[in-house]
Amino acid sequence: MAFAAEVAAVAGRLTTPIWRDKIQRSLSKNKHLANSRYVQLATVRQDGRPANRTVVFRGFLADDDDSLTFVTDSRSRKVQELAVNPAAEVAWYFPQTREQYRIAGNLVVIDAAHVDNALLEARARVWSAMSESGRQQFGWPHPGRPRAAEDPEAWNNPAPGPQDPPLDTFCLVVLRVDEVEQLLLRSNERFRYSKAIKEDGSLAWAEESINP
Repeated sequence: MAFAAEVAAVAGRLTTPIWRDKIQRSLSKNKHLANSRYVQLATVRQDGRPANRTVVFRGFLADDDDSLTFVTDSRSRKVQELAVNPAAEVAWYFPQTREQYRIAGNLVVIDAAHVDNALLEARARVWSAMSESGRQQFGWPHPGRPRAAEDPEAWNNPAPGPQDPPLDTFCLVVLRVDEVEQLLLRSNERFRYSKAIKEDGSLAWAEESINP
C-alpha cells in the first residue's frame, strides 16, 4: 500500500498533533490582527516555476481532520496547476508572537462535481460562513482575463445568500499536511513535525528540534 493510502486508512486514529494546537494558540494570541489568518500559498506551475499568492485560512477541515482549508475560483490558474502537480506549501507568519510556520503537503480541490459527500458538505459550510463580498466575487467574470473586454455591469451582480447553494465556480481547497516547521524568532528555536506510521499501524507525528 502506498504511503498516502496508508495515511488515509489510519487517519481516523490520529490524535490531534501538537503543531495544530500550536497554530490555534498562535491564532488566539494574534486574533486582534486583521491579517492573522492570511497565509502565503505556493504551488508549482505547469512549466515548473513556483507560483505564490496570499489566501485566507478558512479553518481546519474537521475536529478529527487536521487538513487546512482555503477557497478558490474553479477558473483560476492554480486549479489547472494542481491538476498536474498537487504539491504545495504554506508560509504563515504571526507578527505579534514572531512565529513562522511552514506547512507542506498536497492540495485537493473540491468543486461541485466532487464525489465525496463529506467534502461537499464542508464546501457548503465554508460557503455559508463567508462574507457577502466573498461570495459575490465567485459571480464575477473570468479571473485573469483582460478587464476592458467585460461588461461593467458584470461586477455588480448581487451576492448569493449564505443559505443559497454555492456557485459552480466556488471551490474548497484542502491541504493534506505531511510536514510542518515552526520557527520561534524570539527564542531562536525551530521544530519539525513529520508524519510516521508506527508498527501497530497507527499514525503519529514525530517532533524534532532542529537548528534555526
